[in-house]
Amino acid sequence: MAKGFFVTGTDTGVGKTVVAAALIKAAGLLGVKACGMKPVETGCIKEGNVMVPSDGMFLKEIARMDETVSHITPCCFEHPLAPMVSAEMEGTTVDLNKIRKAFDKLGRTYQAIIVEGVGGLLVPINKDYFIIDLAREMGLPLVVVSRPGLGTINHTLLTVNYALKEGLNVAGIIINYSYQSEGSMAEKTNPQVIEQLSPVPLIGIFPYLDDMSDEAFEKTVLRNLNMEIIRKYL
Repeated sequence: MAKGFFVTGTDTGVGKTVVAAALIKAAGLLGVKACGMKPVETGCIKEGNVMVPSDGMFLKEIARMDETVSHITPCCFEHPLAPMVSAEMEGTTVDLNKIRKAFDKLGRTYQAIIVEGVGGLLVPINKDYFIIDLAREMGLPLVVVSRPGLGTINHTLLTVNYALKEGLNVAGIIINYSYQSEGSMAEKTNPQVIEQLSPVPLIGIFPYLDDMSDEAFEKTVLRNLNMEIIRKYL
């Protein structure tokens, strides 16, 4: 069975792509050859007849992968909606077999796979198949990405507890700043409250990054993520 993480979020726009990239960098710093995968991406840019997945391209660049982006993001859709809805609007469905084949191929090439999901666990991929079903099938421990601000305690605990109730292995939580810190009281107190109430550990608090260079990224990973928790799953 493949090693790595399945990165999910408490909502869309919480910064799963940046956290997935951070986990790829963390794996590299631990001497593990890791790749990125975004099985389904919506809101892709259409260039001629080709869909360009921006998140998939970013993970490919961060992981320095030689594979074509179609191996990293096998299912691409233009409409920025849930995969099921986007696929329906484009007259098709999400091809799960294509995802499975790409995942298996990456698993034979790399020591670890960092998979980025779409939105949260109950985002529908097809009518009877959700992100949580894909995470369960891939068998990777979850990393839950949450916002730092008001409301995140509820969203984070709901996601973690639902995943555990459904029998998934949750490695921990990463609070991610997808925006500059507002310095609010919620931002200051939420991490401690989540640590106190969550049944899984807080892996770290990832700050907003202006500098996305390799050196800056790696320094931020080392300073802000618990490398021992990450090492445990790799």
